[in-house]
Parts: sequence; C-alpha cells; structure tokens
Amino acid sequence: MSSFSPFTPPAQDRPDKRPRDFVGYGQHPPQVRWPGGEKVVVNIVVNYEEGAEYSIPDGDGRNDGWGEYDYEIDGSVRDLGSETHYEFGSRVGIWRLARIFDRYDVPVTIGVCAVALERNPAVAGWIAERGHDVIGHGYRWLEYSRVNEEQEREHLRLAIRSIEELTGERPLGWYLRSFPSENTLDLLVEEGGFLYDSDPCNDELPYYTRAGGKDLLILPYSKVYNDTRYLLNPTYSTPHHFFESLRLGLDYLCDEVDQGLGPRMMTVGLHPRWSGQANRAGAVRDFVRYVDQKPGVSFMRRLDIARWWDAHHHEWSTGGSQ
Repeated sequence: MSSFSPFTPPAQDRPDKRPRDFVGYGQHPPQVRWPGGEKVVVNIVVNYEEGAEYSIPDGDGRNDGWGEYDYEIDGSVRDLGSETHYEFGSRVGIWRLARIFDRYDVPVTIGVCAVALERNPAVAGWIAERGHDVIGHGYRWLEYSRVNEEQEREHLRLAIRSIEELTGERPLGWYLRSFPSENTLDLLVEEGGFLYDSDPCNDELPYYTRAGGKDLLILPYSKVYNDTRYLLNPTYSTPHHFFESLRLGLDYLCDEVDQGLGPRMMTVGLHPRWSGQANRAGAVRDFVRYVDQKPGVSFMRRLDIARWWDAHHHEWSTGGSQ
C-alpha cells in the first residue's frame, strides 16, 4: 500500500500567479459591526449587460448562448431569438425592476457593462437620479479569461471612461462575466482608483487579497442568491422558489448571528432580461418587502459596504488566514 502524499501539480500547470486559499476566516469569522448594529446587510446587484453580449452584428462571429435556452446557435447565422430576449431586458425589464426599487426606496448597485449603458443612456440617468452606485462589469459582456492582457487593459480603461461620462460616477468596484483572467486583479491595482473587486464567490464576508504588490479588498459575489438559477440546474420551477431561496438564506444568516456568529453580508444578483419579466419581478418585490419587515436587516449599496469595511475592519477580531 502506498503512503498518502499531497497532490502537487506539474510546474507548468501550477497557478502561482493567483494562489488559492482554502482556509479563509475558518471557524471564527470576524465579529463585524455594521451601521446601525444590523445583523445582515443585503446588497442587490442588478447586472446590466443587455447590448454588450456576443452577437453577429457586433462582429464577434458568434451568438451569445445566455438566452432562455442552454444552447448556442451556430455562428454562421444570427440568433434573432436571443438578441430580442436581451432587448427585452433593456426595453422593459430594467424599468420594471427600477419601479420596484423606486417604490420601496431600495438602494441598489448596478453592475454596468459600458457598451450596454451607451446603448440606453436613460438607464444612466436613472442611476444618477436615484443615487445608486455602479460597479464596472467590463466594457462588454465577454469572457475576459480568453483575451490577452493588453486587450483586457484597454477594455478596462474604455469602461471606466465611458461609465464615468454617462453616470457622472467613476466605478470604484469591478467584476467580470464569471470568468476573470489571472491578470484582472493586477490590472485593477495597476490602473489605480479601485476600492474593491467582486469576481470571487468564495466567501460571505469581504476580505483582503494581494494583487500587484498591494492589498485589494474583495467583496464576494454570489451565484446562489442569483436569478441565473432560473436557467442553470438545479433550476427554480417558479419565481416563488427564488423568493423562498432568498428568504431561507436570509433567515439562516440571521439565526447564525443570533447564535453568536458575527454579522453577515448577503449579495443578491439580478438580471433585467430574467427578473424583469412580470412573474419573476414578483419574487424580487416579495423579497424587498420581506427585508423591509425583518428586524436587524437592511439594504446597503456595495460601495458603502466596501467603504465601511475599509474604515472599520481593523476593529474586528478575525480568525483564519485573511
């Protein structure tokens, strides 16, 4: 019988540029103190991507496959079905979600693909008018892990300039389409001016990582509290299941805090082309109402969470390696 030895990948495959951390805060996450002494702060991120996706008209030579179906039409012809599905998000869905947030006075974060916003400037006007914060979501909604470093750098700068011109606010946070490259964090530090990144989904609390020789704040995102689950297995059979998933998650986080664990953060990801549909918007409305009625819970913009953490994290005892 051979003795156990830890797996060591071949040198050429070793991910030295972005080492992995399997420990995090461990058994003893920090005893966080949120504004107002809240148990949980909830941040809604609206992913505004419509018009920035892969398409034949934009010269990509391919269609995007993130419509209501899980396959991609061959790039030799246009996929008009998926194109119009994205258009629903910008023509109808974003405004239905906006009405919910306006009605209940919910501060939200808009994840902006710059080209999408350029194609519907009225959305930028709504963001500025209502005081929502923006997080850069790429110049376009591309898989930046597949582009070279120079192109990613160029798109980062194009996005910053475009978003600032349209909204009057320079993005201080960043995240990409599910697949950031190994260069992404270093490019953020190189560019400067960024307070945080939200590409990882590996925690429930902010933490710091090293990039470009400096500490960079990470506000983890969530693919679980996310309406992508209408399309990805296991799926939500009805919008009520989405609401129930969010409610159960929030209740459990609050229960953990009541049992002595430190206060938590909950991120909810929405997309206008999906949650902007009338039936699915009902789940968003119901969750907003639920949060409003739940003691010790409040909505908070992502930028405000980042600024609060950056100003106060040194006051909290932590465990683990972060």
